[in-house]
Amino acid sequence: MGVVAFDAIVAGAGIIGGSIAWRLAQAGLRVLLLDAGRMGEEASWAGAGMLAPSGEFEVPSLLASFAIQSLRAYPRFVAELESETGLPIDYRRLGAIEVAGSEAEWRALQARAESLAGLGIPACPMSREDLLRELPHLNCAAGGAFFYPEDALVDPRHIMRALRSACLARHVEIREGVGVMAIRPTSRGVEVITKDSILAARSAVLAAGAWSSSIEVKGQWLPRTFPIRGHLMGFQLEPGSLGPILRRDHTYILQRSNGFTIAGTSSEECGFDRVLSPAILCDIQARASKLLPLLAGCEPCEHWLGFRPGVEGKGPIVEGLEGTPLWLAYGHYRNGILLAPATAERVARGITANWGTDSTGRTGKL
Repeated sequence: MGVVAFDAIVAGAGIIGGSIAWRLAQAGLRVLLLDAGRMGEEASWAGAGMLAPSGEFEVPSLLASFAIQSLRAYPRFVAELESETGLPIDYRRLGAIEVAGSEAEWRALQARAESLAGLGIPACPMSREDLLRELPHLNCAAGGAFFYPEDALVDPRHIMRALRSACLARHVEIREGVGVMAIRPTSRGVEVITKDSILAARSAVLAAGAWSSSIEVKGQWLPRTFPIRGHLMGFQLEPGSLGPILRRDHTYILQRSNGFTIAGTSSEECGFDRVLSPAILCDIQARASKLLPLLAGCEPCEHWLGFRPGVEGKGPIVEGLEGTPLWLAYGHYRNGILLAPATAERVARGITANWGTDSTGRTGKL
């Protein structure tokens, strides 16, 4: 081990890594946050910001419970960030409406709502009349819908702006354009190897999203990560013209406070291909317009894509690496924004639990 200049080094400065760095700094640790690009400008920048366990789970699991825990931690998470930085964050609990496009879909939604109730996720059935009163522009020619009152949304770009400010205020050192090549954990500490240096710390966190497998962890085999590309598009509508999140199957529509309305999405395993696909964008607009005909005559003002962090086997990986002070926090797929508060709390608690003796404290796997 070289000279230990930091208590913790976090590799990856998206919403997961940034939240962990902030929580560790709040606990009084000297933290270095590294990113091969710029802080929060990959999956975290691209995410729509749905906080919606109701759209992700159907049966009880540790991950479902973790997601619900994280959703319920969001108001405090946002309030803390706003209090520490003075920066506003567009966070609202508006609920979500999931629409059935056919009688078969309606029956499936009914069964799903019953299953979700067992997870503690409430759902309220809506008739076609209810839907039209709530959203006159909605296409609900067939079937009904369920309203999930606890679902929320947040602007992840606001979160990342606030996390940068909060980290800097707590003396986190942020180094951008510094890619981590390898991590060498031992029982006594961690060496983080970049192109130009070897950095030593008492503990480290691997939180590089879809790029996590490009970082070699010496002497260890870890579940492989890979990118799952998703396209999105944005429309500028009148603020308040859409209330709750709208969903049908793999299509969703949500609106920011300023009227910026996002429609998505797609899911493709094609590596880190950053070229927008006109065919995929046309498909998203067609699906979104069928759900909300108001969009049919609107021209999108923005198109973009991002790389969700997929992982082999069940993800995400949020655990300490046995016998070492290295923590893993990657593979959140499409729930990185939702799971950030609970992930940061778990990792920070694990690192600091035995800080007076060693830094290998950990909690159970997801």
